[in-house]
Amino acid sequence: MHYSLGIDAGGTYTDAVLIRDSDGEILDSNKALTTYPDPLAGIKNVIDGLNPECLEKVRLVSVSTTLSTNTILEGTGFPVALILIGDHPLGKEPPTQHMLFASGGHNHNGEEVAALDLETIEKFAIQVKDRVSAFAISSYFSTRNPEHEIKARERILELTGLPAVCGHELSQELGAYERAVTAFLNAQLIPVTRQFVQSIISDITKRGISARLLMLKCDGSVVGIKDALKKPIETIFSGPAASLVGASYLSGLKTCAVIDVGGTSTDISSICMGVPDLSDEGAIVGGWKTRVRAIRMETTATGGDSHIWTVDRELFLGPRRVIPLAVAAVQYPGFLNNLKRTPMPAREDLCENIQPTKFFVRSGYPEGELSKAEAEVLEVIGDEPTSVPEISALIRKDLHPQTLDSLIKKRLVQAIGFTPTDALHVLGEYRAWNEEASRIGAERLARLMRMTPGEFCTTVKKRVTRNMALHLLSYILAGVPYSSIEKILDGNYPAKFKLGIPVVLLGGPVRAHRKELEELIDAEILVPEHAEVGNAVGALVGKGIKRVEILIRPASLVSPDKDFLVFAPDSRLRFETYSEALETATEIGEKLVADYMKDCGLSGNQVEISLEKKTISPDGWNHPPMETNLSVMGVGIRGPHV
Repeated sequence: MHYSLGIDAGGTYTDAVLIRDSDGEILDSNKALTTYPDPLAGIKNVIDGLNPECLEKVRLVSVSTTLSTNTILEGTGFPVALILIGDHPLGKEPPTQHMLFASGGHNHNGEEVAALDLETIEKFAIQVKDRVSAFAISSYFSTRNPEHEIKARERILELTGLPAVCGHELSQELGAYERAVTAFLNAQLIPVTRQFVQSIISDITKRGISARLLMLKCDGSVVGIKDALKKPIETIFSGPAASLVGASYLSGLKTCAVIDVGGTSTDISSICMGVPDLSDEGAIVGGWKTRVRAIRMETTATGGDSHIWTVDRELFLGPRRVIPLAVAAVQYPGFLNNLKRTPMPAREDLCENIQPTKFFVRSGYPEGELSKAEAEVLEVIGDEPTSVPEISALIRKDLHPQTLDSLIKKRLVQAIGFTPTDALHVLGEYRAWNEEASRIGAERLARLMRMTPGEFCTTVKKRVTRNMALHLLSYILAGVPYSSIEKILDGNYPAKFKLGIPVVLLGGPVRAHRKELEELIDAEILVPEHAEVGNAVGALVGKGIKRVEILIRPASLVSPDKDFLVFAPDSRLRFETYSEALETATEIGEKLVADYMKDCGLSGNQVEISLEKKTISPDGWNHPPMETNLSVMGVGIRGPHV
């Protein structure tokens, strides 16, 4: 008897589930807090709670995570240098201050339009190597000829030893700036993903588990771990993709909408006849448009750990994640007393980082470059939660909130504060942690809002539910102005929205929001068994899918019957005849798909490969096609539970 292990690492919890391969039955599951900066302890804790006899017989481990997504959403990614080769148009403000424009690039036929200025790239790499963790390289028309990106990457690796990501590796679509952003975000995520994957490998190796390791991608398909480490950008939405696939599996519904409430964000997506609804455009995350094929989703930075704060009797929800007061009181034994004795700040000083419920603790991340003010504050923040009055007393002067903000962005400090999770503790609808800490926090904030603690927590809960409904409707009513949906939802009308598909809720305390959600919208709303570990289930039940796009064009329209160019991932080939070009392109596509599936542990009759050919030719064209787009797709099934 063999088993499969699914693991999902979210911003707050790491979930795990064991599934029996023979019939797909869920035999065991567990939840543990995600640990920072090293997720290894959280992974160890969650696996420790599973049946040890089944663990010995695990042959497949598949994982998903929202850590990459959260890194981009919260703006806490690692510093990256961006090198743009050729005539790159800038779509908006550059994503990094470490950026270089270098001569080079190719045209639409993959022919060099300018020599690569390798000397300038070398000087830049040496200049910034101690200030960044990776490099991103994007060359103009690299999808038609990647040689300049490859040369730059090889030289950077020789000079710095740091990873360098090329745009052509991540997308074969045109769009130079979007490809550059995709490469930049990918490079930013490499350290985060590498640490996460190495933590899982380390833990399962220590347990003597001999299993193939896969990772869920943001389109709901799985990828071998080698590919995931090279292209972490493709896993940015693997957590939401896992929730979508997992919700369908747990509910038995082939078609449904899904609301997944996590610690940092709430994600809305849908699946139709067992196929995830994919975006026609590249995934957009943190305001950046990428060239990554992903599920179509609506994300709001509202989760169970979103920071609740108040200024001038106005309630704010997020967008930053904090450790809930209820959790902090369990993690740090002295915190409850500290919370009780911390004085209320003056109303005129209130801001996001100065609140009667806000505390700070060191994260454990290694220090980089710090300003004098940052170093001063960080020195007095230790391994126990520290309040703003304590910090000010220790540095012997007023504390600038911007300094704390900068330390949070640099991942050196983790904030503690009141959250929707605390509100549910006070209302008695969730009891996983310390209710007294939540109650004290609610009393303090309610006083500022001139409410009772019960009224305050009910307001917080309703705000969270309202956000869930608003973003669900915005997702379903694509194209309808957000403000119009908001006006109808919040208005006092004798009517409400009716949905034609069921809605599945996933996440720890989602049952607490079901009733209020039904009051806002008319829909069948389900909370399936194992909803709290739905993402870990989804990590296991994703299919192996690989798409390879190859373009064939005549080298010149003057003589379109001979001399053809083939643009494949990582290569540009030339053939005398169209038939040779088409035959080789097909072979390349099928081999790339087969190699990918093999890395996922799939081969033979487990894999179905399909070929789609689209040609473009003008009317009256009596030659081989002016353009041929060859799409090779492989779909792999791992077992009866998929």
